[in-house]
Amino acid sequence: MLPFKVLHSAILPRVLAATLLVLPAWAGLGPPSASAEAITTRVDVYSPSMGRWVPNDVISPASGGPAPTFYLLSGIGGGADGISWFNNTGVREFFTDKHVNVVMPIGGQYSMYTDWIADDPVLGRNKWQTYLTSELPAAIDSRFDTTGVNAIGGVSMAGSAVLALAMQAPGFYRAVGSYSGCPMTSGTLGQAMVRSMVELRGGGNAANMWGGSSDPRWALHDPMRNAERLRGTELFISSGNGIPGAIDDHNPVLALPQTIGGGVLEMVTNSCAVAFQNKLASLGIPATFSFLPYGTHSWGLFETELRQSWPGIGRAIGA
Repeated sequence: MLPFKVLHSAILPRVLAATLLVLPAWAGLGPPSASAEAITTRVDVYSPSMGRWVPNDVISPASGGPAPTFYLLSGIGGGADGISWFNNTGVREFFTDKHVNVVMPIGGQYSMYTDWIADDPVLGRNKWQTYLTSELPAAIDSRFDTTGVNAIGGVSMAGSAVLALAMQAPGFYRAVGSYSGCPMTSGTLGQAMVRSMVELRGGGNAANMWGGSSDPRWALHDPMRNAERLRGTELFISSGNGIPGAIDDHNPVLALPQTIGGGVLEMVTNSCAVAFQNKLASLGIPATFSFLPYGTHSWGLFETELRQSWPGIGRAIGA
């Protein structure tokens, strides 16, 4: 099984009509050459732990030379539903002049981006912690010109997952951006939030992820309970407050239900973020929190949060 293939490269806004199959000696091909504009590449990486190819959109810097890597995760649909950072925000334009490789995996819907203990009849085999902290970085570091310094960011479902990934892989990520997520997975509220995504929305069985409700794995993946393990990592946590504003960009046809549902959801994530702020403060762990005075659970809000987080994240990884 070939471990890595590049489906296409694009120099924004032009698309190069080229398809490459990268063999085991991919390092010999060298990184993409420097250009006047950032390059976007669709890269499929084979995951031995999940037994399948995973597509990833990669933005590599126009400046050339070694650059750090920022892994950016989408929300509950994992980007597989076409709703993603790549499709719904201006990330390509924003990172055009940034000296960083931005990697946006496609997949992981309803999975909490974690390693499940059993295959699920509906959601299949999920080993996303292994993929994101081992398999994908190895491929990216081999194909692109990287410094080996990493950060990670994620929205909504991934807003909790990125903090848990940083806990599970100490020191692997220099910085973490958690956007409109709820950083708790255990207890009544934490389990309810997780089950609403995995079971109600995804149709899966959370027992195949972390076991029954009393299984210690739920607490093991809880950023609130394991906040001490985030000490030394540059942290940015943000949310809106659920009040609609100009920042929101809901589909005009679905504006009313999206505004109402997104408002409620953002109020919940806001309460989670405030509780997490209090937890970190009690431990003396420094972090940057941003509570916007408006914003429902929308991509307009998420992109604003990402842009706010970048100065700290970029500084932490040398971008």
